[in-house]
Amino acid sequence: MIDSNIILDIATEDPQWFNWSSEVLAKLADTNTLVINPIIFAEVSIGFEKIEDVETLLLKNYFLRESIPWEASFLAGKCFVAYRKRGGSKTNPLPDFFIGAHAAVRDYQLLTRDVARYETYFPKLKLISPKHCLKKS
Repeated sequence: MIDSNIILDIATEDPQWFNWSSEVLAKLADTNTLVINPIIFAEVSIGFEKIEDVETLLLKNYFLRESIPWEASFLAGKCFVAYRKRGGSKTNPLPDFFIGAHAAVRDYQLLTRDVARYETYFPKLKLISPKHCLKKS
């Protein structure tokens, strides 16, 4: 599964992260199916005026689009409860909970730069990040 920050690094040619994100994504695309879900699509779409521009970026023959499984939605809710018990101030489940839960219930690796929340609430989730340097792939 590909987190929105990776896609946005490439789309915006982020000066700090473009090279890392594009190289790792290209490497993974050679041997893996790249999965996104509606939450990732929504996060990426924020910077675009037209859906056609998002569709061009998130080509269907490059990214497999999956709905969020019901089990993942349940897990996201449980993670949100844990977040609130730890003192979290948000009043609605965060997008990362849905993304992490989706990856977790499908046993996917997650390519992301934002590891803290995923490590906290999904400790068994396999992450690919600058911190993890592909060592778990």
